[in-house]
Amino acid sequence: MLLQPLLKWAGGKRQLLGELIRHLPSHYDRYCEPFFGGGALMFELTPACALINDINQDLINFYIQLKKHPDKLLQILNSFEVSKEAYLEIRNADRDVENFAKLSPIYKAARTFYLNRYCFNGLYRVNKKGFFNVPFNNAKKQYDLPIDLYYGISNYLNEHDITITSKNYLKLEKEFKEGDFVYFDPPYDLVEKYSFTDYSNSSFKTQEQIELKQLCDRLSEKNIKFMLSNSATDFIKELYKDYNVNIVSATRIINSKVSGRGAVEEVIVTNY
Repeated sequence: MLLQPLLKWAGGKRQLLGELIRHLPSHYDRYCEPFFGGGALMFELTPACALINDINQDLINFYIQLKKHPDKLLQILNSFEVSKEAYLEIRNADRDVENFAKLSPIYKAARTFYLNRYCFNGLYRVNKKGFFNVPFNNAKKQYDLPIDLYYGISNYLNEHDITITSKNYLKLEKEFKEGDFVYFDPPYDLVEKYSFTDYSNSSFKTQEQIELKQLCDRLSEKNIKFMLSNSATDFIKELYKDYNVNIVSATRIINSKVSGRGAVEEVIVTNY
């Protein structure tokens, strides 16, 4: 079956898949995605060999538990009620740090999925203390989980050579080798009108964008193919001017303000 993301994620690439696929290299041995997020491109391509990574441990734990324990995970998901009171109780579990640490990884994975589906606009946002703080979306009924897709992703992760990690992307550098194709979808360089700073305590700013570009340079020196998505800001276009920079139109649908949603220009950068 055709796979697609189960989680809603800011910066998701479903709207841009056609352009991304058009710019893929003709051949690679392993697909690598250091900023995995919702995983739209990988689930579209379903490579036989892949490395997927995200610094968000809650996100990665969900994929690990979906791979290892899909039946138990589904059982816990189905036990959760859908109401503002139930949502707040599940959301606020992380306020009790000691007890939260005792919860099983599989329960935490179910909580991640539940919050993703019933929080406002599918946002992932934590406060300075690391507590998830997005309000309830006022859903009146339970989300109709696509069971075929749910088990389809679990089976895909089990039946292929898929490595799942949660690290700072820079710590993956030593694992990349010639024959890999690395797709970077980092936190975007900010365009004021479409800023995503409301949704994250991320420190991925100008210096981090420069460090990512330097990693791309090192990959190129090793003949490792990469593709990168980012905002089409003057800074990013100048930063990657020595590579192939393609301007594309994308649609952003997650933003706190309606005026911040809609068509925007992005870049697809490649070294091939």
